[in-house]
Amino acid sequence: MEPRLGPKAAALHLGWPFLLLWVSGLSYSVSSPASPSPSPVSRVRTSYNLGKTFLGLDKCNACIGTSICKKFFKEEIRFDNGLALHLGPPPDDLPSYSANYSDDFKTWRPVEISRLVSKQQNKISDGRICASAAAPKTCSIERVLRKTGRFQKWLQAKRLTPDLVRGLSSPLLRCPSQRLLDRVVRRYAEVADAGSIFMDHFTDRDKLRLLYTLAVNTHPVLLQIFPGAEGWPLPKYLGSCGRFLVSTSTSPLQEFYGAPPDQAADLAYQLLGVLESLRSNDLNYFFYFTHVDADMFGIFNNGHLFIRDASALGVIDRQEGSQAASSAGDNKDIFSCLVSGCQTKLPSCDTIPEKQNLVLVCSQVLPLLLQAKFPSPVQEEIDAELTRCADGTRPDPEVLGAASRLKDILRPLRTCDPRFAYRYPDCKYDDKF
Repeated sequence: MEPRLGPKAAALHLGWPFLLLWVSGLSYSVSSPASPSPSPVSRVRTSYNLGKTFLGLDKCNACIGTSICKKFFKEEIRFDNGLALHLGPPPDDLPSYSANYSDDFKTWRPVEISRLVSKQQNKISDGRICASAAAPKTCSIERVLRKTGRFQKWLQAKRLTPDLVRGLSSPLLRCPSQRLLDRVVRRYAEVADAGSIFMDHFTDRDKLRLLYTLAVNTHPVLLQIFPGAEGWPLPKYLGSCGRFLVSTSTSPLQEFYGAPPDQAADLAYQLLGVLESLRSNDLNYFFYFTHVDADMFGIFNNGHLFIRDASALGVIDRQEGSQAASSAGDNKDIFSCLVSGCQTKLPSCDTIPEKQNLVLVCSQVLPLLLQAKFPSPVQEEIDAELTRCADGTRPDPEVLGAASRLKDILRPLRTCDPRFAYRYPDCKYDDKF
């Protein structure tokens, strides 16, 4: 079966999956026709050596992990984006791009390749690491981070505890519970034999990679510990290679601002439902956004809406209670400053209201999706509830009530047809769909 490309993938002319495929065959192209074919080992070495700087593999003890790299170099998986022969890195301002992925070389599925942080931010954070050790502009990132007091504590630790992550700037770790941190270790997919809450099976490098990821961008960690297969509104984490991660592909919500009324109503209804699940779920975690934009939400090709970028998600454990980060200032170190200024002050978890996600989405995302879509008086009713939902000065119950009424308005505006494959044909026989 030939791989199929979506419009975004077809528009791209470069990408790291293609780089690896091109490099794998490079040793053939530079050999004379009469020379024997290189061994698989030499091809792997060539591929690794030429691709390592571009992928971040030259610093891969300070990266997300190597799970995808290992499968690729063992030829257990394959990437393809069906493009003309052209070698080069992707545009610097492109945070993610599309490709096709296969683990049986017969069926292909679209995936998204994302940077952990932007190329410019990588340079800044690596520079800060070197500067923290009074080193030149370039240094051994791993050597500097290994010498830090925080990492030395990680080396001695058998279990990931709140004191080991206190002071990190990620909202996920602003006030972590032991239950949440145990979930991180137990479900961390970049190590073998995951499943234990203890880190006995972690190598030193595994610990450094997890710490680095938690310090820089917790998006890949959230995809692993709250997988979509268990009903969480997140795409599937397929693995990582250096400072890139691979997940199932979605289209940004912003691309649907011009959608027809029934599709706009369906997406808005889904988005309000996602926010409800973040506030109320069986595990009793409260997820909150520190900020939102339309690119943070995505739609699969079956019409299902998910959180595309979870880097701005914080988690408060309502069941166990979260350890407050009141002493976080005493735990500031280089890991606290990799993506933000060391003086950045984060709000206390006690100040996060239940209405926060709704206020952000109703003020910054839904108006652009729903504006001027419906006839009067339905549009006026929608606009009125959006205004109430976006008003951060209102008490929590009033904002939650406005969101509930907005869902009631949107529900009958949705249609039941194959465009909404995530609920079709069930919607023909059951009103709940």
